[in-house]
Amino acid sequence: MTIETLRVELGARGYDIRIGAGLLARAGAEIAPLLARPRVWVVADRAVAARHWATLEAGLAAEGIAARRFDLPPGEATKSWDRLREVVEWLLAERVERRDLVLALGGGVIGDLVGFAAAILRRGVRFVQLPTTLLAQVDSSVGGKTGINSPQGKNLIGAFHQPSLVLADIEALETLPRRDLLAGYAEVAKYGLLGDADFFEWLEEHGAAIAGGDLAARIEAVRRSCAMKAAIVARDETEQGERALLNLGHTFGHALEAATGYSDRLLHGEGVSAGCALAFELSARLGLCAQEEPSRVRAHFRDMGMVTDLADIPGPLPATQGLIALMAQDKKVVDGRLRFILAHGIGQAFVAKDVPEAPLRAVLDDALAAR
Repeated sequence: MTIETLRVELGARGYDIRIGAGLLARAGAEIAPLLARPRVWVVADRAVAARHWATLEAGLAAEGIAARRFDLPPGEATKSWDRLREVVEWLLAERVERRDLVLALGGGVIGDLVGFAAAILRRGVRFVQLPTTLLAQVDSSVGGKTGINSPQGKNLIGAFHQPSLVLADIEALETLPRRDLLAGYAEVAKYGLLGDADFFEWLEEHGAAIAGGDLAARIEAVRRSCAMKAAIVARDETEQGERALLNLGHTFGHALEAATGYSDRLLHGEGVSAGCALAFELSARLGLCAQEEPSRVRAHFRDMGMVTDLADIPGPLPATQGLIALMAQDKKVVDGRLRFILAHGIGQAFVAKDVPEAPLRAVLDDALAAR
């Protein structure tokens, strides 16, 4: 099957996103042109390594590339100071040099943490993203946002550090649990919701095929998502303007993740899907869009079996004021004011810099009451 190639145009720091089946098996051929010496260091999600390491190692060995591996436990809690320190100290002990390549094998957690470790190691070493989840393939592996979480909030410690290459092996999605796949699908749907109504309509038609394992549909979903993100990143690398649109649903979602302790109660993508539903509900409450728009969003998410409402999140949640307090720690706060990504309709998102608190409270009150 054909491998799709997209380019993130950032001048000397530009790089390719390669999308297709079997890319882990041919990783050596893909990576070899970037190497100064025939060896790499791989930081992996332990569960992912159990499934994909043999394929990756063989692919590297086929090109004479030696690989050393360091495993981390799965889960959002891995994005911590302690795990970051472990990775950096291991890379230092391995005598990794600035011209070397570090490989991140896993989902968004691994990609974010390894990218941050690469950013601060020797003031910057190169790294390659090998995303194995749908969420990482369409979002976190592209664009150079790296970081870890704090008890104060998600991704509050980090750096912009672009990868040298992204290899999105669609075959890796075949071993992904359905819950994780649907969490990643939330980020796919987000692209349609924020700026491409035709893409969202395509997803309404092909979402079931994507979830069901259709390889061509998955490649097309990843390609269209990455193309949109690559274009936005090229225009606004450090999120001074347009790139903020990629945070649709995230102000709500990050607060919900913090409220659930970054635990298995709520995956990142599940927070995004619930957050997108809330963002469209708030938009309708403010008179920015018709009520049919949030209803359509929620209907598609429901059809896909995704987390859609706060009622879908197990366990206790803070009251409205507690959730608003968590939002106030979000990176999108400017001059003490919350910024939300709202919408005039599907495919028509915009940055709202000063949202009145009363309608926000009303939306959260209603969502919590429905639990």
